[in-house]
Amino acid sequence: MNISELDFSEIGSWPKAAKAVFIGFVCVVVAALFYYLLISDNLDQLFAEQKKETELKQTYQTKQRMAANLQAYRSQMLQLEENFAQFLKQLPTQDETAGLLDDINFVGTTSGLNFRVIQWQAPQEKEFYIELPIDIEVVGDYHQLGTFVSDVAALPRIVTLHNFDIKAADNNKLIMKLQAKTYRYKEDGNAKKKP
Repeated sequence: MNISELDFSEIGSWPKAAKAVFIGFVCVVVAALFYYLLISDNLDQLFAEQKKETELKQTYQTKQRMAANLQAYRSQMLQLEENFAQFLKQLPTQDETAGLLDDINFVGTTSGLNFRVIQWQAPQEKEFYIELPIDIEVVGDYHQLGTFVSDVAALPRIVTLHNFDIKAADNNKLIMKLQAKTYRYKEDGNAKKKP
């Protein structure tokens, strides 16, 4: 039988093979329409939700690990707060800065050094602290300079030494120029307060 001989008004009398092909074709058309009209829009949403699910699982796993280590984090936080409090005690208060200059002078003279210069420079404000630089110029021999640096490092207050410049002087002496810095914690409204 030829396809051109088939009449759509007499579908019931078509041969079984032709009916099967026609039903298959109609099913394919209906399935394609169903897919494009109902499913394809939702498919993009499904993929987006699957991606979101993966991200949420990763977020959950990260938070779960943090929650599992919460006690360790709290212990570390307490330790850090203790360390911070200890460091704050090592920073000079505003009243102690003049005494710190005396301490550095005392350490230098007991080391056998002669001071040419020891003077404060302008304070430099940082986010949480104030940097207090001191310009120092001393004359002494190699061992005296080493003792001085060691003794300044051993002071009970935090003092750091920067910008060393050592030159030869008369009588086997050395001239050392350096900048000592100490720091003061800012107690104003910009500094973070403990809750």
